[in-house]
Amino acid sequence: MGRLVSIDYGTKRTGVAVTDPGQMIASPLETVLTHELMHFLGSYMEKEKVEMLVVGHPKQMDNSDSGSMKQIRFFVRAFKKRFKEVPVAWVDERFTSRLAMDALVTGGMKKKERRVKGNVDKVSAAIILQSYLEQRNNLPGVDIN
Repeated sequence: MGRLVSIDYGTKRTGVAVTDPGQMIASPLETVLTHELMHFLGSYMEKEKVEMLVVGHPKQMDNSDSGSMKQIRFFVRAFKKRFKEVPVAWVDERFTSRLAMDALVTGGMKKKERRVKGNVDKVSAAIILQSYLEQRNNLPGVDIN
């Protein structure tokens, strides 16, 4: 069994999270400059077997797509073209940044470290991935889209 990788795509930085090889737990991995993301994922997949890419789908409160979806779709098309064997799943990412910040506070991270935006990005990616795992495992109350 391979790992699942999740991204919280941003125009400047992208948070990346991964599961353990048994696909039970999502953990923050890294925050990558978005223009280096494809290279980072390629390097990671040379070292680790990846079964799926889970992508955060930013939506407005009325369920319409957020303005950043154009860039995210462009990236996903390029990813699918380069990594044909790796399927892509989408997960609604509303509120993940807020949940990530709450998790950092609850976890005791100092205010100075919480201001580092990259910390929030990779924790957001882990929340997106955990949401996917919960939905896949049919836990009640979780909706992927």
